[in-house]
Amino acid sequence: MNDALRIGHGIDVHKFAESYLEDKPLKLAGLIISDNYSLLAHSDGDVVLHAICDAILGACAAGDIGQYFPDADEQLANADSSELLEQVLQIAGKNQMRIINLDVTVLAQVPLLAPHRQEMMASLCTLLSLDSDRVNIKATTTERLGYIGREEGIACHAVILMESNA
Repeated sequence: MNDALRIGHGIDVHKFAESYLEDKPLKLAGLIISDNYSLLAHSDGDVVLHAICDAILGACAAGDIGQYFPDADEQLANADSSELLEQVLQIAGKNQMRIINLDVTVLAQVPLLAPHRQEMMASLCTLLSLDSDRVNIKATTTERLGYIGREEGIACHAVILMESNA
């Protein structure tokens, strides 16, 4: 048995704002994806980066994103999620854990994410210092079922494989 390998899973969900908010464009994977949609969130609402943070913390057995970045903390209002990810990567480093690979699934009826996939993958590779053969991102709809299908919000799942350097 190899105790050096750890799997983490993260999920995040945010609701769309009733109308577009100029100071909160839709951000996914660290990129502004749309200026037609905004997500309601204490931070910038990047569900991709939030799910990845939780996946990393899970693999490290280090809790969850809410423990480190509570939504009641006013200093984190409108925080850039890439900065939160950077802090989570520091936690992983202190736990002597490194990422082997990452698989992300975004569930969204709108906006269409296929045109942004390559740019989102490139952003994740940069943010995580990973080669492109170690990162995958895909998007799916819910065939108009549930809150996602009714275009009320977006969800994201992230699964990560990490290795202990200890």
